[in-house]
Amino acid sequence: MLSKQYLNKIVTVKMDRPLGTKHPKHDWVYETNYGFIPNTISGDGEELDAYVLGIDKPLDEFTGRCIAVIHRTDDNDDKLIVVPDGLDLDDEIIESETAYQEKWFKHIILR
Repeated sequence: MLSKQYLNKIVTVKMDRPLGTKHPKHDWVYETNYGFIPNTISGDGEELDAYVLGIDKPLDEFTGRCIAVIHRTDDNDDKLIVVPDGLDLDDEIIESETAYQEKWFKHIILR
């Protein structure tokens, strides 16, 4: 699982779905900044996705620390959890803040 190599590392996330934007195919809005790590490849063949938590305004890009990985057990598409360096969120907060999208997938949080 390549995504685990990012745990506790500083990464830059490019937002393709900033906070408050509507999903292009489904009828829901992104409740967090959501993007990808440029020049990476995830299990689904696309760039590795990331949720940016702890920021309450839309962003174009963000550099922070990866504190966890959402590992989808029924899909080949892990998601990094990236926060401002020094911020720590427990699993319950991560689950709550990503539920708008992750509720559709079986997953575990890796640290």
